[in-house]
Amino acid sequence: MGRKLLVGLIALVVLAAAGAFAYHQSRQGSSASPPAPVSSVPVQSGRYVALGDSYTSAPGTGKAAGTPPGCQRSDNNYPHLVAAELRPAQFADVSCGGATTQHLYTPQRTNDGTNPPQLDAVTPDTTLVTLGIGGNDIGFIGLIQQCGTDDPNAAPCRNRLTAGGRDQLAERIDAAAPKIAAALTAIHAKAPNARILLVGYPTVLPDGDGCFPFLPLVPADVAYVREMADRLNAMLEEQAKAHQAGYVDTATPSKGHDLCQKAATKWVEDLVPSSPAAALHPNANGERAMADAVLDVLH
Repeated sequence: MGRKLLVGLIALVVLAAAGAFAYHQSRQGSSASPPAPVSSVPVQSGRYVALGDSYTSAPGTGKAAGTPPGCQRSDNNYPHLVAAELRPAQFADVSCGGATTQHLYTPQRTNDGTNPPQLDAVTPDTTLVTLGIGGNDIGFIGLIQQCGTDDPNAAPCRNRLTAGGRDQLAERIDAAAPKIAAALTAIHAKAPNARILLVGYPTVLPDGDGCFPFLPLVPADVAYVREMADRLNAMLEEQAKAHQAGYVDTATPSKGHDLCQKAATKWVEDLVPSSPAAALHPNANGERAMADAVLDVLH
């Protein structure tokens, strides 16, 4: 795989993950938005359903869990860790790598099997739903394959995506907002007694200039990517507040654990993982931290 494609993937994940980003600094260290209205039905008495993409399914961090195998769902992803502590009467993790909001309603074909529409798992007796989705809806990969550079003075990512006075990534993030809104509305309709938590994406890039040339994104592009990533997480939080859902901030607690850190410190892997995980995805420590953020909101 060429370096330009790899860096495109970095930017995809960074933007999807909305990581180490200044938006949350304005929130004075809060780990979540103000709580949504809480159902009177105890979470443990019913069904917990986890919906989401690869940051939820956590490919490679543990043993394979559930079907189809192509979803690359691990048994120590944050939903499994949350379920192990809550011990709900029923638990269903239907997250799947590569999922978009469309796959909440329609089957998702993978390289090894088809995942049914994720919302099929949400039933009237569901008391908790976690949803981690939105990054793949933005469709960054076709836009930013040319973000990598050997020139520390260039900014190909920012220049390409803001050419002509339009910010393509900002537009795509804004366009995803009604999709998130519709997803939350659909979950409420299917499970009126459920508490719903929209889980944000964790920190991927550090504050500052990044780690060029280890990561061949120059400072100007790192700053641009962070700005857009903040916008994605901010949009998710806004939609959660507007649609009676809680928001789980995973970016703030994962600051300082980005892909530029040493193996023992990072919670998100780089291009060549040093811990079992998919490249540019949370490792087991990252999933543990995401689970803790979810549990902090629930307790």
